[in-house]
Amino acid sequence: MVRRLAFWFVMLASLPAWAEGDAKKGQALAETHCARCHVVGDFNKFGGIGSTPSFNLLAGMSDGIERFRTFYARRPHPAFVTVPDVPRWTELEPYATPFEVTPDNIEDLLTFVGTLKPKVLRGVPVGRARGRRLGRGRRQ
Repeated sequence: MVRRLAFWFVMLASLPAWAEGDAKKGQALAETHCARCHVVGDFNKFGGIGSTPSFNLLAGMSDGIERFRTFYARRPHPAFVTVPDVPRWTELEPYATPFEVTPDNIEDLLTFVGTLKPKVLRGVPVGRARGRRLGRGRRQ
């Protein structure tokens, strides 16, 4: 299993930064399977799960391409995404509709992501506002 997994990582890592796939197929894949948790471009601006990064945000991350290229191996995806000739990584029941990806699907997805406007958060402060009240009159 480890050898097969290593094969897939090496093969997918060798794809160009922005692949030469079919953006329409990648968009269809994202809208069908990914939009249930992620905001995917303009498709579902007010959808997704709040704690899940949007495709635009992922595309703007310094390691965004790598994240898309290996999404099937990143939590929570192994519970419901399968890859041909790679055994499932868990015996747990999938909690979302299972689907299979191939290198061509990932190339299509990368090509679609290349059409999105990346959202870059560098320099945007993240944290709690100072002076907000917490509970019974206590200040932060």
